Amino acid sequence: MLWPEIPNPLVVMVGPTAVGKTETALKLAEAAGGEIISADSRYLYRGMNIGTAKPSREEMERVPHHLVDVADPDETWSLAVFKQAAQSAIREVQQRGRLPVLVGGTGQYVRAIVEDWEIPQQEPDYRLRDVLEKWGREIGPQELHRRLAGVDPAAAERIDPGNLRRTVRALEVMLLTGRRFSEQRTQAGSPYSLLMIGLKRPRPELYERIDRRIEAMLEGGLVEEVKSLLDQGCSPDLPAFSSIGYREMAAYLQGKMSLEEAVVQMKRLTRQFVRRQANWFKETDPTIHWFDAGQVTVEQLLDLLADPAAWRPPEQTEAPQTDAS
Repeated sequence: MLWPEIPNPLVVMVGPTAVGKTETALKLAEAAGGEIISADSRYLYRGMNIGTAKPSREEMERVPHHLVDVADPDETWSLAVFKQAAQSAIREVQQRGRLPVLVGGTGQYVRAIVEDWEIPQQEPDYRLRDVLEKWGREIGPQELHRRLAGVDPAAAERIDPGNLRRTVRALEVMLLTGRRFSEQRTQAGSPYSLLMIGLKRPRPELYERIDRRIEAMLEGGLVEEVKSLLDQGCSPDLPAFSSIGYREMAAYLQGKMSLEEAVVQMKRLTRQFVRRQANWFKETDPTIHWFDAGQVTVEQLLDLLADPAAWRPPEQTEAPQTDAS
């Protein structure tokens, strides 16, 4: 065994979009006898491959992957559903004597697992939700997000301004409970022995990689992929279409913007997304072992894996009391 005899082991690899998590995680999992659990909200949906930079079929044949292609675009996966599915996948991998490697750029998903969030279980009020969604469509998702920031800046900071569904949910819960959405999440401390690995690159290099990736998506058939989804009856208002690239290509196909404008917007929004990702995992965080993605080797990661001192033991803290159940 390449990792110490510790209880409930979980390797977590984080970093911004386009930094190189997919290939690095593949190499580590291959060398260490691991399996990858995706913590990327975009990978959940079938038929959305090019615009999400989803691992290829060949890559997923190299190492078993979990929580990839598990939902149709018109299905909605809440954070609570993801957490339950991810915990189940981690447990199954451990029971096979394999090492679970949680990989993702969706900070909320990763934190929900490693900190064992207690997620507010407020039942939805569909009439209120419909009103908020209609309002959001009238004034625009970004403007509704700005309104959320005025009353709950902590929640707004971690929600994509273009993600109408999550903005509406934050406002809905707050209006129903009378408490800020950001105050209703509690955490119990991690149940896992954690090895947190962060990948980074200089920001100009990362932006260049983002631009090249978007150009490759277009060359690889992103427009055709989005057209196929629309032809199948998928609405551009679906939560799945909140992923950068899909809403812009849908707008282009509907004649609302030129292809050049759509590409410029994709690049701009991806840069903004990278800055938001940095709020979830800071390079000053001493619990994360940071590496330059362009220089790190598998041997370095395996050495880290074998070092008992590099692992964080399960936390024994109790969750604070909350009335958000």
